[in-house]
Amino acid sequence: MSEVILALVAGFMVGVLFSAIKLPIPAPPVLSGVMGIVGVYAGGIAYQWIVERFFT
Repeated sequence: MSEVILALVAGFMVGVLFSAIKLPIPAPPVLSGVMGIVGVYAGGIAYQWIVERFFT
């Protein structure tokens, strides 16, 4: 859980810094970009589950 909180704090600080120096925020600006990231994560979890379930 602390890993998630540290990632959130780091992301927040990067967002503030980039906004302060007038740079575009380095994140997907739309929901489809965020859903792509979620899809990549879900695919990684599914792969691990398939390997553990069928190949061990």
